[in-house]
Amino acid sequence: MKTFVKFCGLRDSTAVALAPDGGAAGFVIEVRASPRNLSIEQAVALIDHVPSGAEAWAVVVDPSTDLIHRIFEEVGVDRIQVHGKIPEGLDFLEIHHLVPSLPVPTSPDAGPVPELPPAESFPRIHLDAAGGPLPGGTGERPDWGICATLVQKAPGRKLVLGGGLTPESVAEALSTVGPWGVDVSSGVESAPGVKDLDKMRAFLAAVEAWEKSHA
Repeated sequence: MKTFVKFCGLRDSTAVALAPDGGAAGFVIEVRASPRNLSIEQAVALIDHVPSGAEAWAVVVDPSTDLIHRIFEEVGVDRIQVHGKIPEGLDFLEIHHLVPSLPVPTSPDAGPVPELPPAESFPRIHLDAAGGPLPGGTGERPDWGICATLVQKAPGRKLVLGGGLTPESVAEALSTVGPWGVDVSSGVESAPGVKDLDKMRAFLAAVEAWEKSHA
């Protein structure tokens, strides 16, 4: 597939192994209120199951500088998706491998169009619904019109759309927003934090079918 697909909130090796070539496996680390939370030690135990053609991403909320250091050094992820404030005291390579999650209003009346962080610092940006207390997995959908505006204002930038995607809705999202990538968590679960392998495969099939229809 040409579309970047990230499966997020993974907690078992079987689900991790379904991360597609060119995509990513996402691990929520040290976010204790999340049903998808992993300790650093649990993430280390799963990292070797990430397919060689996929990236490993951590997902954190308001992290400390020390937590960023530890995740890069001890877990060995490729990127860290940050919800909330990016801490001080990071070196250039660490910053360059962070993916800020930009909170997007859930409707045009819910707030202004947010500003994208500078491309020279953050080559990838995650778009998610504003207002949630946890990083993704809420099923809340950011306003696709606002997301499309952000994509159009930043041609060539790697914007990843998250929030409320499912196997049934991802094709419409790709057509409406035109993101570089998509991110799914609760939309491929049978219960909070429990991935449904059939739904994960259906999500990949839906993206692939959309790509074939737009080739």
